[in-house]
Amino acid sequence: MSHPTEIKELYPSSPLGDTEGDIPTGRDVEWEPLVDYRRNGVSETTIHGAVAWYSGGKNIHSFGGNVLCYGRSMMKPLMLKVFNEELSDLNWDQKAISVASHNGTSEHVKAAQSLLPQSDWGLMQTPLDLPLVQFGRQVRRARRWYSNSSGQHAAILLGCRRKGWNRAGYTLPSHPFFFAFLEEIRHFLGKDWNPQRIARDGDGFPTLSNTVNELAACYAGLAKEKDENWIWEAMTKNPDLVGGFNRLDTTIIKTCNGKVIAKEGADGLLGLSIIHEDYPEGLGVVVKIAHGWNPQATWYVARGILGVLGMELRNPYPLRRQKAFLVPGVVPDKYLEKLKDIPTWDEWDPDNDRWYFNPEDYKSTE
Repeated sequence: MSHPTEIKELYPSSPLGDTEGDIPTGRDVEWEPLVDYRRNGVSETTIHGAVAWYSGGKNIHSFGGNVLCYGRSMMKPLMLKVFNEELSDLNWDQKAISVASHNGTSEHVKAAQSLLPQSDWGLMQTPLDLPLVQFGRQVRRARRWYSNSSGQHAAILLGCRRKGWNRAGYTLPSHPFFFAFLEEIRHFLGKDWNPQRIARDGDGFPTLSNTVNELAACYAGLAKEKDENWIWEAMTKNPDLVGGFNRLDTTIIKTCNGKVIAKEGADGLLGLSIIHEDYPEGLGVVVKIAHGWNPQATWYVARGILGVLGMELRNPYPLRRQKAFLVPGVVPDKYLEKLKDIPTWDEWDPDNDRWYFNPEDYKSTE
């Protein structure tokens, strides 16, 4: 039995948040505004964050600081690279669901379950969850297969078996899978690279601390080496399995016709791996939202970034809220003129946030 003082050492010592060595907190970061929502010209909400562009072995644009964060589910394509050879014989649906953060529909569950014989389902350590998006009859009982990471867990279990690795403890940082994943990251960041922190992700796997520049470097590498593994083709062949209905990453992959793979990640991450003539060594762009996941604001940023590169992503579905405006710093200076031609609203989208009269011109009939 642990002594009370030993238990206390596992928790923070102050609700104000002590600084831990050289790990910057969110209060230390010089976040920049990315999107602001204005009602009749007055900003009511401002979304802060950071953006990194990386290509050719260097950071080519940074806005909002080189923030340290966790890669979370954005790193699934790199995690599954560990099993590039072992899983190469899977069909395209199975490959796509292995890197997915899916909505938990019947289509997603079917693809995930096809990866394992039913006798192995008990090995799954996926958190119990409900579908992210539900239509019709509502699912109310949480199950492991509804977790957005169920395909990833099933594929990793299959990969471990084919590599001859013990499947017990496959989610732990002491397992061979984790060390193999580290080597995939070092392939892009250097053989001596080490994370400053390793945490437990919401899906149970270890997640590494990376700066947004490092994450963008990894995504540039995915584009440069897209023909060396099945990750790119699996995601572009089956975008609906990667996320699902009205998910930002799925919509981006569909829109860009094989030139972009996109992956969302908690909390507030979007990774874009881009093939473009201006960047022959691949382009990686990462967006980090300061306050956490905000798909609508991130959507506007992604539309601006892809738009200046010649790819037309639609606006998000309109909500009853203010008009959104992009901050120029989300793209390099050479693209600013193009950014001005990418509206964050549509012609048919009415401006409901203002009265169409001037009170000073109103004359009382009394």
